Amino acid sequence: MAEASTFLDTRRHAVVTGANKGIGLEICRQLASKGVTVVLTSRDEKRGLKAVCKLKEEDSAAPSGEVVFHQLDVTDSASIDSLVEFVSTRFGKLDILVNNAGMSGINLDFQAFTSAVERVGGWPTDEE
Repeated sequence: MAEASTFLDTRRHAVVTGANKGIGLEICRQLASKGVTVVLTSRDEKRGLKAVCKLKEEDSAAPSGEVVFHQLDVTDSASIDSLVEFVSTRFGKLDILVNNAGMSGINLDFQAFTSAVERVGGWPTDEE
């Protein structure tokens, strides 16, 4: 039982892609309600900021976890690098990645995305 309380006492950080509406927005809402700091991302900055404002106005997202916005186009390496720098500088780690962004007829640069995650400290393990 001590393991569970240690896990819950540790601040967790999440990135949710494609999170300005629908399932992505609900994932942000649920993670924040559990005390997770959430980076809500979307390609469109205006829509993303509007989604963050919506969550902040709701009682379910506050005061448990923080929700912040960062623009992200998962098909653009420069955009991915910008997010990595933001997460690394602001939080120092990433515990949860929810890749919810929808793409149609576009190939994700998986190598660039994986390299970016590894630069932040890699994928979480069961031992953390």
